[in-house]
Amino acid sequence: MKLFYALVPLLLIMACNTKEKPVPEYPDFEIGVIADCQYCYCEPTDVRFYKKAPARLKQAVTELNTHTLDYTIHLGDFIDRDFNSFDTLIPIWSGLKSERYHVLGNHDFSVADSLKPLVFEKMDLKDRYYSIVKNKWRFIVLDGNDLSVHGALTETKKQQTDSLFQQLSSKELPNLKPWNGGLGKEQLQWIEDELKLATQNKERVGFYCHFPVLGETNDLNLWNYEQLLSIIDKYDCVKFYFNGHHHDGSYVQKDGVHYLNFKGMLDTRDSTSFARVAFHNDSLIVKGYGREPDRGLLIR
Repeated sequence: MKLFYALVPLLLIMACNTKEKPVPEYPDFEIGVIADCQYCYCEPTDVRFYKKAPARLKQAVTELNTHTLDYTIHLGDFIDRDFNSFDTLIPIWSGLKSERYHVLGNHDFSVADSLKPLVFEKMDLKDRYYSIVKNKWRFIVLDGNDLSVHGALTETKKQQTDSLFQQLSSKELPNLKPWNGGLGKEQLQWIEDELKLATQNKERVGFYCHFPVLGETNDLNLWNYEQLLSIIDKYDCVKFYFNGHHHDGSYVQKDGVHYLNFKGMLDTRDSTSFARVAFHNDSLIVKGYGREPDRGLLIR
């Protein structure tokens, strides 16, 4: 009997060490990603070939339609400056067989002030920022124009924009430029609530935004990117942050989170850029087209 009692602690330790922890299973699926189509009927510059954008978008739609995708997302700057440009692109975009989502970019608001409230209907957006919950993932779509020179449409938002800009001005940040923007307090609180909900539901999280928060250059970052990063860093459920805006693209990994800046679609004379991203339990596999490279991103 004494031997039995002596063995009990050892047996308990062995049982604890050999018991496998349950690993959440996340289903395989695939999405399409496009950044910075940025069309206008304008003469090209050295780095922008505006008139080629509709044909490139059509090429992307044709290719993506040959695959079974849960959805396709455009990461902002659907147009460049002319409100009528929406009418050229939307019939092409609507040809996608998958569900379709938009992120708001700064150029999407580069239209007459009187037309800015109509941008949301054109882009089929009910909310400026929102989440998509699918396959045990919560995809958080941010509005980096929430506080901005171009996208703040109410007096309250304009006042909050001025306040944030003045607050950050003393830091002499390279990203404090009028073509960037920031997140307001309400949106930051909403993000925190979404992350708490994802943690509670054992969901993984991916962010979509037009503006980067990390990368090879920081002059195009969200104004208050440090504030957003401080929130992201608290939650293990966050696995990636995808964005556009910096047309050359970039990639950084920080604390297990993949910060991937997709390349702009319109930036070269003869090449496009878009991607498919396959989601697996242990990885994200990026299949790039044109300038966008293939990548394998481990999930931990």
